[in-house]
Amino acid sequence: MISIPNGLADGGLSGITLIIRYFFHINPGISTLILNIPLILIGFRYLGKRVMFYTLYGTVCLSLFLILWSHQTIIAPLPLRHDLLLASLAAGVLSGLGIGIVFRFNGTTGGSDIIARVGQSSFGVSSGKGIMIMDYMVLFLSLSYLDFYHIMYSLIVSYLLARMIDLVQEGPNRAKAVFIISDQYKEITQLIDITLDRGWTLLNAEGGYNNDKKQVIYLMVQPREVPQLKQVIKSVDDKAFVTVLDAHEVIGAGFSYERKKYHVNLLKH
Repeated sequence: MISIPNGLADGGLSGITLIIRYFFHINPGISTLILNIPLILIGFRYLGKRVMFYTLYGTVCLSLFLILWSHQTIIAPLPLRHDLLLASLAAGVLSGLGIGIVFRFNGTTGGSDIIARVGQSSFGVSSGKGIMIMDYMVLFLSLSYLDFYHIMYSLIVSYLLARMIDLVQEGPNRAKAVFIISDQYKEITQLIDITLDRGWTLLNAEGGYNNDKKQVIYLMVQPREVPQLKQVIKSVDDKAFVTVLDAHEVIGAGFSYERKKYHVNLLKH
């Protein structure tokens, strides 16, 4: 209801079904089901039976809803027709959100999703990147029936789709990993405990120039706590060496997004 009326190409198996639809007038729901058969067999070999049973369910549902949505009139009144930018944004975000949710719970909807999951489990390539590579290959083939103008907007769809998949898979548990090197590490850790209520780990290190022993403070904080942490460090040692890194997901004991009420009340008083 978004890509087809606006002449946008799609990536992966969906893009191939659109090519087939253009040249052979076959409903994408039917061609999706047929083309998924060999990919499902590959998935059984590399992903296991449990994942592939979910994939069978997802594939059948996808095919049925592709047919059903082609006959509905809910989206038709929305101002998406003939506005390629709005259509590209909507198609990329909605597709990425849907596929990302499926991937987050270890399922697939068939097609290029299966190849992306195989690449992730066997070669460590993120699902978003794997799908984006396959999308670009299919978009190149889509030049056989679309002009370059529509293909460029289709690239926007593919990029947003890949970003949304990775974003949904990583979830909201983003944090910042901080490394602090300072001779006043004891004072800094005491202030971190009082003001931020965060635990830390001391890592034994050795200076590369003087070979002197160092203590490196390692801790995880919320992104919004980074400015406060910088102020804490600067108030003790304005020459401390600090490195802040993105941590896309934090799991396991020892880190919580909730601060203890004891320290919150202490700061209030």
